[in-house]
Amino acid sequence: MSALTPEALVTLGGIADHQHLRTSRIASVLGNRLGSSALDYAVAHHLLEGAEHAASARGADRLAWYRRTTVRDLTHLSVDPHIVLSPRPADMLRSEISETAYYLVGPDTASATPEAQAIVRAALASATEHGFGTLLTQHAPVICLLNRRRLDETLHSWALTRLPGTIFTDYTVHPEVLARDLIHEAAHNWLNDALAARDVKLPADVTFFSPWRGTRRSVFGFLHACWAFSLTVLYVREARRSATGAVVPFLDTHLRQQAVKFAAITKCLVQALSYVPANEIRERIGRAVGKVGTSMCSAD
Repeated sequence: MSALTPEALVTLGGIADHQHLRTSRIASVLGNRLGSSALDYAVAHHLLEGAEHAASARGADRLAWYRRTTVRDLTHLSVDPHIVLSPRPADMLRSEISETAYYLVGPDTASATPEAQAIVRAALASATEHGFGTLLTQHAPVICLLNRRRLDETLHSWALTRLPGTIFTDYTVHPEVLARDLIHEAAHNWLNDALAARDVKLPADVTFFSPWRGTRRSVFGFLHACWAFSLTVLYVREARRSATGAVVPFLDTHLRQQAVKFAAITKCLVQALSYVPANEIRERIGRAVGKVGTSMCSAD
């Protein structure tokens, strides 16, 4: 692998091909003309889920919309090269596809407010400045803003395997905080795509203690946490240098908390990585954690 930069860490051959193949299959099912971009990949999954919902509800007009829509029809939602959604709490959905609430783009989806769009633009600019622009373009092309919070309030964010490329997140007025959370969830999306592109299957019956959850997790969940939090630390370390105001102690607290978490995984990371047969993925996770400053040792 080339120089240890965020760009190098998330550059992996095969992911784009995986995304394109998946998009092509969905386009074939829907009968529409989707393109080959990461945004098309993310939107395709919204259209597929939306079509299934509409078909189940016998909503012929809505089903027709999902079957004919392409990215070109969603430019009113664009914060180039992303689309930004800002649904009302009442518009959030719950179903068997997810334990958490989610939202699907639809014919009645309105654009986010100018203020929300400005915060997203600033967050994307900060992420790009510090080397994470490609990660967000390729693995967070659809951003779903939820609740605006203060720095002293709990922030929630998540991604769903059924909606790859989409991120659901609370946000504050501070772009560094939104960038941090976008990077975290995009890292989860990246790892899901990387594992799928390399056809990696991880054992479900092997677990490791995750300090982030305070409980034992499968290899899949444990490595997801190691990878995603590594990238957020790498971003926050850089963003902290130019940050000003109230966000500075917030970022400092994040770094201190993460230092404790990473210190707790030194004895089991190598063993957890040994279950990943794809060297390219194993190397990237190990090097990201290593850059955070954690030594990798043998397991208990």
